[in-house]
Amino acid sequence: MNLLLEILYFVKIITYFCPSNLIFATMGVTRLKRKDRKNKARANNRVARIKQLLLTPVIKNVDMDELRAQFGEAPKNKVAATEAPAEQKEEASAE
Repeated sequence: MNLLLEILYFVKIITYFCPSNLIFATMGVTRLKRKDRKNKARANNRVARIKQLLLTPVIKNVDMDELRAQFGEAPKNKVAATEAPAEQKEEASAE
């Protein structure tokens, strides 16, 4: 029983240190953290930009006459206020 465990342990060690495993066991992992953050920020900005563009409604086939009818006619006071200075200028030039 003890010999069997030693053999299994030995086989396990051999399979761990075989050349294909050695390559992965000795390689270190280096991460470019700044580049990773920049790439994620670019992706997030792109998604946000697309969402912002999709939020704006697309206006098609607008009936301008119907819109004008909804708002009604312009108030008369604004028209009279713009004409009043012109009348005063004419009276001043006549004197």
